[in-house]
Amino acid sequence: MIYLDNAATSFPKPEPVYQALDRFARSHLANPGRSGHRMATEAERTLDQARHTLNRFFNGEAPERWVFTLNGTDALNIAMKGAINPGDHVITSDLEHNSISRPLVAMELGGMISLTRLASHDGYLDPDELRAALSPKTRLVALTHAANVLGTVQPIEAIAPIVREAGALLLVDAAQSAGVVPIDLRATPIDLLAFPGHKALYGPTGTGALYVGPRADLRVWREGGTGGDSKHPVQPEELPYRLEGGTPNVLGVAGLAEGVRWVADRGPEANRAHEVGLLQKVIDWVEGNGDGWRVAGRWDPATHVGALSLIPPDPEAFPSQDLAMALDSSHGIAVRAGLHCAPYIHQALGTFPDGTLRLSPGPFNSAEEIETLLRALTEMTAGVL
Repeated sequence: MIYLDNAATSFPKPEPVYQALDRFARSHLANPGRSGHRMATEAERTLDQARHTLNRFFNGEAPERWVFTLNGTDALNIAMKGAINPGDHVITSDLEHNSISRPLVAMELGGMISLTRLASHDGYLDPDELRAALSPKTRLVALTHAANVLGTVQPIEAIAPIVREAGALLLVDAAQSAGVVPIDLRATPIDLLAFPGHKALYGPTGTGALYVGPRADLRVWREGGTGGDSKHPVQPEELPYRLEGGTPNVLGVAGLAEGVRWVADRGPEANRAHEVGLLQKVIDWVEGNGDGWRVAGRWDPATHVGALSLIPPDPEAFPSQDLAMALDSSHGIAVRAGLHCAPYIHQALGTFPDGTLRLSPGPFNSAEEIETLLRALTEMTAGVL
């Protein structure tokens, strides 16, 4: 199998991640606790060490500000529903994944908030347009860092100071950027950073994290046990336990921490450069002899991650879903087709409701595999134009 669906879930994982999962599952897979038997305390120590690992990697304020979540969607919901109050104004964009769009639209339809959705331009947001959309009632700006359909990296470094100056909170969805785009939480005023663990940080599925900055005071998302403080009748106030009710996926966190260490050793830019370099071959094919294939959004390798959406030469004759199934069954190539959980950008592109064919290589893919993909696409659409 040639796996080119890393924007959905990275595969394979680095070997140290598999080793960490196996080792932890065989020796320390107990319910974490701050006292008691050695396996419980070792599980708790694994969580604490993982928070330190994340804090160093992203240069956060403190390890306790890292909350472990079920996935990126969970992290975003904790942030939005914990920060937004009735009557607030929220700003988002047409690039967003449904993990941001659906909760906000539900709150808007319920009469809880007013919502502004910024339009992107060839896949990029304009900081000046964001500035113009801010109002005294703006509580939260919720934006993706790298668009999951287009792979375009947004100018968060320019946007963050504008949001901070307005007194609003900035929530960044780093699902496609964490691990491939450097993020410095002390250099860039991001209040809330959310991401899953199973993409470019190379952890297993069922993992994620939310960074809660000093300006963000979130309401409790779920109540339950915290592994230590059991005497209080309500959830404890201190982070991270305020937002971590219930038994965490400590096995998954052990794998996630090892994935983050692997990325830190290589450097996020090294992985991004490899993936973007492979996609450049696709761009060259489209521009040279792509037989009518088109690239969605503007291609700029300096501001792009390893995800690229292609529009077939005749979408009616070759729907993206059919092409993806044929690539899998006839060529052993895995890509992602459809709307990619981001309907608003497809409406803007004119690719709704069929969507696009998304390619997302990872650090273990090769140039030869991309050449195999391009030969397959050429064969499948030969003679259309």
